[in-house]
Amino acid sequence: MNISFENTETAFAYKADKELKGARFLFQTMGFPLFVQLGTRLTPFLMKTGLPIDGLIRKTIFKQFVGGETLTETAGVVGTLGKYDVQVILDYGVEGKEGEENFDLATEEFIRVINYAATQSNIPFMSIKVTGIASNALLETLNDAPRLRSGIHDHELEIAEWDRVRDRMYVICEAAAEKNIGVLIDAEESWLQDPVDRLTMEMMEIFNKEKAVVYNTIQLYRHDRLHFLDISLQIAKQQGFILGMKLVRGAYMEKERERAYEKGYPSPIQIDKAACDRDYNAAIAFCIKHSDSIACIVASHNEESCLLAAQMMDVKGLAHNHPHVHFSQLYGMSDNISFNLAKEGFSVSKYLPFGPIRDVIPYLMRRAQENSSVSGQTGRELSLIKKELDRRHRR
Repeated sequence: MNISFENTETAFAYKADKELKGARFLFQTMGFPLFVQLGTRLTPFLMKTGLPIDGLIRKTIFKQFVGGETLTETAGVVGTLGKYDVQVILDYGVEGKEGEENFDLATEEFIRVINYAATQSNIPFMSIKVTGIASNALLETLNDAPRLRSGIHDHELEIAEWDRVRDRMYVICEAAAEKNIGVLIDAEESWLQDPVDRLTMEMMEIFNKEKAVVYNTIQLYRHDRLHFLDISLQIAKQQGFILGMKLVRGAYMEKERERAYEKGYPSPIQIDKAACDRDYNAAIAFCIKHSDSIACIVASHNEESCLLAAQMMDVKGLAHNHPHVHFSQLYGMSDNISFNLAKEGFSVSKYLPFGPIRDVIPYLMRRAQENSSVSGQTGRELSLIKKELDRRHRR
């Protein structure tokens, strides 16, 4: 194995000078937290007013982090990544639309994504959020409900509503199984997660008998998730299915801590970053140790964790393209990880959202905030881009 995440020539081979300079400008802008705070508050408001700022967004942050407004528009990005053996996780990036009609429309869109992915050679997965097909209020109620044998409490209206959610999920997973596309089910906030976990395990029991089709997501910034991973494997072995698990550090830390403080319960979040890193790396080790029973996706921008996973695979003698170990990073970030892993033959994908600009604004605002707040992330991206531009200039 000969991996260097410092190799910018490999990392940015797919980008022209003009694109790299555009990325440099964007990450320089994100390096100013006050500017990002102002921008993330103003942008959604300005979009609602109808002011013509779509063009500016399209040429900057949208272009960096999103594949296009439609499935067809993603084809260019998918094709370019494919030339460098980088695969794609398609994500219909529309969020926060409540109501049964919207949930049914989202289900249809997810199936459309599956059908499209099946026609492409390098789209092995698609991603969904259960909050796209179920109300937050229902998930919160079920999360707090006293458990009966069914796992759901005895309110008729809510049982009927939950049955519709289950039916939507079944139809999505059934279509994915038929088309040989993996379904990655995103994690939610801790107060919504329990019913998501139970529904995902139910779908795995049905569809993961012979290969991993359905994947749950665990956020290792929660201190209880390593134990949950262990319990999930025990259940999978008892019920005779392959456990699919996407490993992430997490996305709702501030919100989790604030809610725990306001409501007076212990925070579910790790005490510090070191604890989160420890559990994340332990989860990688656990999944690779049990690679016969667990299909895992190392979804991380942490270079140490990605290198650790690659080294553990070599120590265990797993092929770099082993079907049960996959790496993934967000489109527009950490190209030094994705493209260098791909060059060494590892299975790697970019998480690629698509959707109308106005609908993916929440996703884009999170990317801006993340790059502004994650320690060193913006600086790391900037330094790699500058390094590659310097290298090209010296040629």
